Amino acid sequence: MQNDSRRFWLLNALVWAVYAGLGALSTVGALGWSSGAVLIAVTVGVLLFLASGGLRGLALHRDWLRHDARRLALRMLASSVAGAILVQVALAMVLIPALALGWVTVPGGQADYRPGATFAYFVSTALALVLWSAGWAGARALRRARQAELARLKAEAERQGMELQLLRARLNPHFVFNALNNLRALIHEDPARARDLVTRLSNTLRQALEHNPRGAVSLAEELAVVEDYLGIEGVHYEQRLRVSRCIEEEALEATLPAMSLQLLVENAIKHGIAAAPGGGKLEVEAWLEGRVLRIEVANPGRLRQATGRRGVGLAYLRAQLERMDPPGTLVLEEEGARVVARMEVAQ
Repeated sequence: MQNDSRRFWLLNALVWAVYAGLGALSTVGALGWSSGAVLIAVTVGVLLFLASGGLRGLALHRDWLRHDARRLALRMLASSVAGAILVQVALAMVLIPALALGWVTVPGGQADYRPGATFAYFVSTALALVLWSAGWAGARALRRARQAELARLKAEAERQGMELQLLRARLNPHFVFNALNNLRALIHEDPARARDLVTRLSNTLRQALEHNPRGAVSLAEELAVVEDYLGIEGVHYEQRLRVSRCIEEEALEATLPAMSLQLLVENAIKHGIAAAPGGGKLEVEAWLEGRVLRIEVANPGRLRQATGRRGVGLAYLRAQLERMDPPGTLVLEEEGARVVARMEVAQ
């Protein structure tokens, strides 16, 4: 921030120094050498330097750049006109006493402040400030647009990186290997159950690999995915995994981010059921409360033990919920000997 401010003041000083130099040269070329012409050029340059700096400070303090182009232009134009008036008044306060005291001289012996000449001075000063304002505001607007685009690209890259990490986590080799080992054991023992496991595993892997362009699904669709996943884990954990479902029928058509309920169930099994020697009960509840879908997923365990390991999945889910309009919420709470994840999604 300090580097930006220092760079502005250096560039601004250079701009008005060049402006003052060109003004002095043009005056001397037209009217001949006079100390008064030099004083006018230097004073105008200094005053425009201060006026443009004050205009910049006012625009930043009032945050004018957040307005649309028309409102920004009107504010900058009005400020430039007011600045030009102040510059000409201050110049007169310097020039007239200097001439009266004989410090400087001008052709004709006195300053020309007839109405036409005064108006010409004002127009030239206002035009200089208007051009400066247009250049500064345009550069700032372009910079803001570039920063916004960079922020968008960065957020998109972070989202894609998070999705890739999530995909890797969901295709965890342990999960796949366990499912395949269980399948091999079931082929001879229970062929019908083996076929069911193949179907569920196929559905789960396909759902993990396919991109869902809609971003949101109905609760009924999400539950179908969750049931396939629970079917696979049920073969692995057997009696250690007991599932309790309480799904309100009216809530089945409600929408929620794709994979959201499955992520909560996966976390509950990984950090709750799998971590408990005797397993435990996984409780899934969903209901509509007004125009809000409420979901609770509970598992045995302690939040303080699980928080550090609940990483990619819940971070991705929170990011998905924050992007909704209005944003959804996800809260993890410890209740006795269990952890409850509560998610709310407005409909």
